[in-house]
Amino acid sequence: MTNLRKRMAKRLGRAHRGMTLLEIMIVLAILALVMGLVVGPRVMRLFGKSKVSIAWLTATKLANESYGEWAQTHSNKACPDKIDDLTANMNQDDKNDPWGNPYKMLCGPSMPPGVKGGIAIMSNGADGKEGTPDDIHSWEKQPED
Repeated sequence: MTNLRKRMAKRLGRAHRGMTLLEIMIVLAILALVMGLVVGPRVMRLFGKSKVSIAWLTATKLANESYGEWAQTHSNKACPDKIDDLTANMNQDDKNDPWGNPYKMLCGPSMPPGVKGGIAIMSNGADGKEGTPDDIHSWEKQPED
């Protein structure tokens, strides 16, 4: 009877022994590979799209909201001297777009064709060059990627 009990205990012990450290490391390596190859690129693509949205939202906020507040306190001037005059009316000090390039303010004679009154704000986009397809303008609809 005790011999049978010992054999049963031995079999049950093997069945419930758990995972070794090597097996856990292999599972973690497989998960890291999946995250790096599948999830990582998708997250980075969404991060790039969010930068475009942030730049457009900031440009339109500067052109529409901040300029309106600035114009109320400076009724004798048509255009702010610099973009810092507009960022003073915002909760944040966004003089640069998400790529680190400064926003460009267009006012008066430098206004783009078709834009009437106020000011216009633009970002040169990810490449930092003006006149390329990735430029972001406050007077256009939000860019889609």
